Amino acid sequence: MKVDVLLGLQWGDEGKGKIVDVLTPDYEIVARFQGGPNAGHTLEFEGKKYVLRSVPSGIFQGNKINIIGNGVVLDPALFKGEIESLESSGHDLTKRLLISKKAHLILPTHRLLDACYEAAKGDSKIGTTGKGIGPAYTDKISRNGLRVGDILHNFEEKYNTAKSKHLRILQQYGHDTSALAEIEKEWFAGVAKLKEFTFIDSEHYINNAVKQGKKILAEGAQGTMLDIDFGSYPFVTSSNTISAGACTGLGIAPQSVGEVYGIFKAYCTRVGSGPFPTELFDATGDKLRELGFEFGSVTGRPRRCGWIDLVALRYAIMIDGVSQLIMMKSDVLDTFETIRACIGYEINGEKVTDFPFEADDRIKPVYVDMKGWQADMTKMQKEDEFPAEFKHYISFLEKELEVPIRIVSLGPDREQTIIR
Repeated sequence: MKVDVLLGLQWGDEGKGKIVDVLTPDYEIVARFQGGPNAGHTLEFEGKKYVLRSVPSGIFQGNKINIIGNGVVLDPALFKGEIESLESSGHDLTKRLLISKKAHLILPTHRLLDACYEAAKGDSKIGTTGKGIGPAYTDKISRNGLRVGDILHNFEEKYNTAKSKHLRILQQYGHDTSALAEIEKEWFAGVAKLKEFTFIDSEHYINNAVKQGKKILAEGAQGTMLDIDFGSYPFVTSSNTISAGACTGLGIAPQSVGEVYGIFKAYCTRVGSGPFPTELFDATGDKLRELGFEFGSVTGRPRRCGWIDLVALRYAIMIDGVSQLIMMKSDVLDTFETIRACIGYEINGEKVTDFPFEADDRIKPVYVDMKGWQADMTKMQKEDEFPAEFKHYISFLEKELEVPIRIVSLGPDREQTIIR
């Protein structure tokens, strides 16, 4: 049995949580393979909305096993809040959620370092969420990090050693550390909550499950264009968000990967700083933001909005080896008379179709215009009901991207999903 991978193809916020929730009935295990609590996956069903930060999005479906993999960075304080919110709504997670011993911990001083480094960048700031994700991954790579498994042995000494290193750095920058005691109080309460869960050697657990023929879905966070290697660097996240990240983030071999589900919006959004060739600064961009409720599920920050970018999307599909596409938020475009799609870039007078090394202000998007469908897609229950203009949009995208669109989302609820 193979491990199927589901990930975002744009700059995050594509709607991955909903689709994991929709697909989970076909799987026995859902495993998150990278990212931190800056990535909020929103699910809506039975009239309720849930925002998941670290918990995999398959947690609501029956008795499926959910795993926080080794590639994830975990903040115990935020984890505690997330767990208690889910428990208060009637979901018992302790028997269904397993945590990798090799997942790294976000320390209280990581949050202070995040704010410190961002302030030091001035006008060149990345636009982080300030939750300590970057510094936690930095410590991981520099071999100074603390992992979930460290909680089980000599933890206080390990914690104090790391804390001292961070405080020396913060002192050098003259950064205010007065909030540390309060942050630590919440953090250690979170560590106590973590201990209620089972810690596992996730690489053994998952590979044994593969041998046993169990169906596994690997869930990614953020999006391909935020990948540390292949995204719009330096305005990226601190982990590998691409499909290969499932191998290092869960400990599976490349030949164990099966289907790769790539999720994208029918338009495009981005949060924070960084290049966005098709960004709209006019009333159309405002309308997309309003109709799509484009505000961060964790941060609440307004998202930048623009038309779909097929140059970036083709690039993401190539890097990820996508075998099936899933289009989200098609209904947001219901009232537009004209739909635009960027099929190429013009850079210094030359048209290019490959995503460039540096996606800067020199880029001018080359658009194709199509007639909008101007119909309420949220009420449609099968593909036969799609307007001709919407069918044309799907066919156009499939031709340009050379991958079939298997699932179309027509609203936030799990029921508003058409499998083609």
